[in-house]
Amino acid sequence: MSSKDHKKNETDHEEQTATEMLDKIPYAELQKQLTAAEEKVNQHWERLLRQQAEMDNLQRRVERDVANAHKYALEKFVLELLPIVDSLERAVTTHSNEESGAGSLLDGVNLTLKMFYTALEKFGVQQVDPITQPFNPELHQAVSTQVDCDAKPGSVIAVLQKGYLLNSRLVRPALVIVAK
Repeated sequence: MSSKDHKKNETDHEEQTATEMLDKIPYAELQKQLTAAEEKVNQHWERLLRQQAEMDNLQRRVERDVANAHKYALEKFVLELLPIVDSLERAVTTHSNEESGAGSLLDGVNLTLKMFYTALEKFGVQQVDPITQPFNPELHQAVSTQVDCDAKPGSVIAVLQKGYLLNSRLVRPALVIVAK
């Protein structure tokens, strides 16, 4: 007998054995096994769908985190530059009533300050200078309140320190005095 014939006989024998077993197993038992198999398949399918949804959510979350990391990577750097801008603004305010001529120190400070503003704007940094605007606790930090007959109650009457936003997210609130 050749190996092909031998394999064919084995296959025929296995099929015959399987058919005999099916004949011996009652229909109710087969139905029960089929139902159990279908439930198992459904459980695996639901698990697969949940895992796929979880992977999709994870991918979106990672993409959002990477985008935010790129968008707000400059936050620490900006926070380090803001005291320099504040000092330049105070220098200009303090010496604003002095005469300025060609090549004066005040003109140089003003130009430097303008360069800072331009550089900050270029990288998505915006000033929050809320003078005469209504007080907004999300953008402003009230240092005190004062009575002011000319201003509406709840409006900002003085800005002690400008606030800043980086790509529309608050980096530093504006320190303000609010009208009573």
